[in-house]
Amino acid sequence: MNIPENLKYTKDHEWVSIEGDVATVGITEFAQSELGDIVYVEIETEGESLDIEEVFGSVEAVKTVSDLFMPLTGEVLEFNESLESSPETVNADAYGEGWMIKIKISNPEEVANLLDAEAYSALIG
Repeated sequence: MNIPENLKYTKDHEWVSIEGDVATVGITEFAQSELGDIVYVEIETEGESLDIEEVFGSVEAVKTVSDLFMPLTGEVLEFNESLESSPETVNADAYGEGWMIKIKISNPEEVANLLDAEAYSALIG
C-alpha cells in the first residue's frame, strides 16, 4: 500500500498536502481500494467555510456512497473539476491528479492533529 511520507492523513482516510496556508485534500489509496471503482465525486461546498470534520462532499462507487470530511477548518477554495467527467482518476492516481479540493486553512494549529504516514499505516493495519 502506497502511503507517501510527505503527506498528512486523517482517520477518515483523507490525505492532506500543505503549502503555506493552503491544503490540498484527496482520499488515500487505501480508501479508493476499499470503495472500488469510483463513478461520481460530488462537491458542492466550493466557496464555503466549513469546520473540521464537517462533510464537504461525497464519493460514489459502484457499491456504496461515502461522505468526505474536512480534515481542517477552512474555506473550500477549489474543486478538482476534472473529476466531474473522469471520477475514475481517483482510482488511478489518488495522490496526484485525483485530488479533490483545496482549502484555505483557518486554524493552523489543527495540522498537528493530523496523522503522519507511520501513524496512518498503523491505523489501516
